Amino acid sequence: MTPVVVTGPPRANLSTVDELAALGVATAHEAMGRAGYLGSALRPVQQGVRVGGTAVTALCAPGDNLMIHAAVEQCAAGDLLVVATTSPSTDGFFGELLATALRVRGVRGLVTGTGVRDVAELRAMGFPVWSAAVSAQGTVKATAGAVNVPVVLGGQPVGPGDAVLADDDGVLCVPRRQVAAVLDAARSRVAKEEAARAAFVAGELGLDRYGLRERLAGLGVRYLTAEQYAAEVQ
Repeated sequence: MTPVVVTGPPRANLSTVDELAALGVATAHEAMGRAGYLGSALRPVQQGVRVGGTAVTALCAPGDNLMIHAAVEQCAAGDLLVVATTSPSTDGFFGELLATALRVRGVRGLVTGTGVRDVAELRAMGFPVWSAAVSAQGTVKATAGAVNVPVVLGGQPVGPGDAVLADDDGVLCVPRRQVAAVLDAARSRVAKEEAARAAFVAGELGLDRYGLRERLAGLGVRYLTAEQYAAEVQ
């Protein structure tokens, strides 16, 4: 890893990111072809919050949050701070004081593969956080890392300026150059879901709407009465 702070990376169009975030992580994930999901290990500290923003990334050494402090200076309104480490670490890298510094700059939240602390204070101040752990164990500030370089969380790459969407379903990264196309695909998916919802309200079954009866038959699934089943298993 080269110790570096990259300034002024290009960012995804924020209004487009906002439109995509409003459709939700699950919808955007499906629209991307089930790509970009940062994994089930990242869980929200709060509930009922849906945000989107442009990524400022910080790559830290285990147990050391020095580069988060360096990243704060590079953050602007509409950003989400994304933190990764060079090897796994669940220490409490982030708490209420850093959240205060980020909120003043208009940062919309934090996504981190580490732990966080001051959870009650973060909830009270309404600063959204998705993390891999909660830990009272703090960190030092002694090791150089990098800011605004590509990082990996949950096996997925996150680049500076990419769109990051987060809600109760998890966190999704949409590459900066793909945001507009993913938004179009997500809108189409929402329209299809609305039609399906209306059909289900009217009593139609998913088995019929999606042609799943034929699939079940093709897989060898048979329909038996209770009496027929009992006779077969005796």
